[in-house]
Amino acid sequence: MRPAFFRAAVALAPVLALALAACSQGGESPAAGGGGEGGGTSSTAAALSAAAGAYSEPGSLPEPEPVLTAQADQAQAPGPAAAGEQAPDGSVYGDSLLDAAIAEATNLIPALASDTSSTAITGQVYRGLIKFDKDLELTGDLAESWEISDDQLTVTFKLKDGVKWEDGAPVTSEDCLFTWRLMSDPKTPTPYGEDFRQVAEASAPDPLTFKVTYRRVLASAVSVWGFSIMPRHLLEGVDLDESPLARKPVGNGPFKLKSWETGQRVTLAASESYSGGRPRLDSLVTSIIPDMATQMMELRTGRLDMMGLLPDQWEQASRDPELNSRFAFYRYPAFSYTYLGFNFNDRRLADVKVRQAINFAIDKDEIVEGVLLGLGTVANGPFKPDMWANNKGVLPYPYDPDRARALLKEAGWSDTDGDGYLEKEGRRFTLTVLTNQGNKVREQCGLIIQQRLKDVGIEVKIRVLEWAALTKENLDKHDFESVIMGWTIPRDPDLFDVFNSTKTNPGELNFISYSNSEVDELIDKARFTLEHGARKAALDRIQEIFYEDVPYVFLFVPDSLIALSNRFQGPEVAPIGLGYNIEEWWVPKDRQLWTH
Repeated sequence: MRPAFFRAAVALAPVLALALAACSQGGESPAAGGGGEGGGTSSTAAALSAAAGAYSEPGSLPEPEPVLTAQADQAQAPGPAAAGEQAPDGSVYGDSLLDAAIAEATNLIPALASDTSSTAITGQVYRGLIKFDKDLELTGDLAESWEISDDQLTVTFKLKDGVKWEDGAPVTSEDCLFTWRLMSDPKTPTPYGEDFRQVAEASAPDPLTFKVTYRRVLASAVSVWGFSIMPRHLLEGVDLDESPLARKPVGNGPFKLKSWETGQRVTLAASESYSGGRPRLDSLVTSIIPDMATQMMELRTGRLDMMGLLPDQWEQASRDPELNSRFAFYRYPAFSYTYLGFNFNDRRLADVKVRQAINFAIDKDEIVEGVLLGLGTVANGPFKPDMWANNKGVLPYPYDPDRARALLKEAGWSDTDGDGYLEKEGRRFTLTVLTNQGNKVREQCGLIIQQRLKDVGIEVKIRVLEWAALTKENLDKHDFESVIMGWTIPRDPDLFDVFNSTKTNPGELNFISYSNSEVDELIDKARFTLEHGARKAALDRIQEIFYEDVPYVFLFVPDSLIALSNRFQGPEVAPIGLGYNIEEWWVPKDRQLWTH
């Protein structure tokens, strides 16, 4: 999720699982909270992280006046809360938050939403039993409380009374039970099912009590229930691929989908029936603008309130006196990382010496300084440097082209014809690197990688593909050699979905086909314990293995870089990110723009 890229970092949504993102820098978004990258696209449903879908050409954007008129119409406060009306806490209702994404959502059924653009929206429309608060502590969401049995195997949730779905049906424990059955069913094409399958028994003793018993102690026994609860009365017995909820969700969150204009914009309207109280803003409007320069133009001209910035845009905009008079600028480490991944089904890349050589050949500091302009940190593994799960004893590979050349020679590659490129068995070492359209940072990373690998004798060809085509035709089908992508990082560290050897089926997240039996065992050790020291030891060892095994070249952890109109009151950066309290953001009556 996420801006498309920021959905995870800004944490606008309580999503807890990893998600793939198409954004620019590799960070997160204020709306997701687990899964993607970003770095340069905005979207509250999408600036507060990124994925893709049908793109509109920049030149086909509506003219300024029609857009403003349309948004003003869409922003009329739903229900009894009128624009400018005062809320009980002294804030006022009204206005809309306008942001942009480089791509749009693909599916709004939470079980099937595996990209950050989708999870950014589902995270506002749906709610889980629990969520992470601003300090990354678990707190109730649909649940008012929970209890864990003495043997740590059973969790009993007590749901809040009076919570309703958007269509008026009550939210009950039967919805939780249905969600568990759906997510644990092997026939459900979801990448998030594994933790749900650890439940041995689930029950709904009464409408407000939901009880799960695990087969063994599970570290994520509570946090997994931050996943969106889905409506039983609308999805039970329905083919998910045919459900209208894929584009017209019926949720229980602070916002509801008002309109989705394919390739143009998504509008979420405040929900009057939200159990946490009606959001102060009338709507969140995300325009699909795949070109970052066009997004910046829209920000400057006042047609966007929020944007996830590219590093060069940040450097210019944050120093611009006129923009500083209208926008607040936020910078903080994103819950995401960007990487170069290898297809282990490729015989050349299955050789660990080749992967190590490529890692030594790439200057990660050059990427951070040259592409991110220093607005990020070299990654040493799949976690943020400041996370407790990070093994600080594992350092990033140093830039050492001589060591890279030696390893390639040991692997049997040599320049036999003197043309500067390596050959083996009469074939030149030519590596095709895929990345997604609209992501300037990844494209720039690809150019640096291309040059550095050329220096050690590997020819690199870069292909930039539309997001949906890349994921469906290449990643899902394992039809690629290498790829520059990114992940958002779950708040509760779990490497199962991305690195376990069983998660290689189409639509699952180990699309590189990585397989290491010791890593599988250690992932289980980290998952199936509540003892912090044991989890830490297992995760530390995994990172040591990754250093030797090189499933990815871990490139960098970006900073989230966000410009937000200063007319909004309430935003603050917390350990979880920026957008955790978006329901409470508001605009003084005399500064409201998109209401009438």
